[in-house]
Amino acid sequence: MLLPVNVTLGAVLAVLLAAAVAVAALAHLGHARAIALAGLRAALQLAAVSYLIGWVVRSAPWLLCFLVLMFAVAVRTAGRRLTQNRTWWWAAAPLAAGVVPVVGALLLTGLVPPRGVTLIPVAGILIGGALTATVLGGRRALDELETRHGEVEAGLALGLPDREARMEVARPAASDALLPGLDQTRTVGLVTLPGAFVGMLLGGASPVQAGAVQLFVLVALLAVQASAVAVVLELVARGRLHRVPLATAEGE
Repeated sequence: MLLPVNVTLGAVLAVLLAAAVAVAALAHLGHARAIALAGLRAALQLAAVSYLIGWVVRSAPWLLCFLVLMFAVAVRTAGRRLTQNRTWWWAAAPLAAGVVPVVGALLLTGLVPPRGVTLIPVAGILIGGALTATVLGGRRALDELETRHGEVEAGLALGLPDREARMEVARPAASDALLPGLDQTRTVGLVTLPGAFVGMLLGGASPVQAGAVQLFVLVALLAVQASAVAVVLELVARGRLHRVPLATAEGE
């Protein structure tokens, strides 16, 4: 067992969370309250999932419902990180474009058996990767369009279609969302030993088996994140996902 589940663990977690909140507050980072709430929320959610997952994995209908819930929460989280108007639901497109083909291919090839104990963690890793890439890519693209609006107007004045003018500004910024995944893949084994590798070792797998699983996860994440960034960039460039206030968008 990596960590004993006891009072000492709870105390250490509380101290670490308090330290994170204190540092954010003292450095005026602006997210002290969000850090505290995120830590408490994570504790409650993981406690609930830990108790539920035992019987969810034994029932196909409940397994499907749980996967749909994971995806829905990711869509809502990504959408609200990108915009506060009703276009937030478009965040479902990059998430689905990244996750569905990869999970489908893994199931069809038999690399991942259709069992909850295997499918839930794999789907969770991929959905989480798509969520991160969608938020980073979408926010960078939208921020860049707001900051460099004049360049978009200049492109339109030169005769570029609206999509192309937006794409020229947004694409370089959105592509930065791929950097965390690229850096993690490039440095795996040299700088970091990610969770899948460590978990396999702790579960009794050989180092070769653990390395194979981790390589599979990293490459699958690259495919998922590249697809998610490409789709969210396209949505931003076409104006499907934007930050125009709701009243203005409805009046157009």
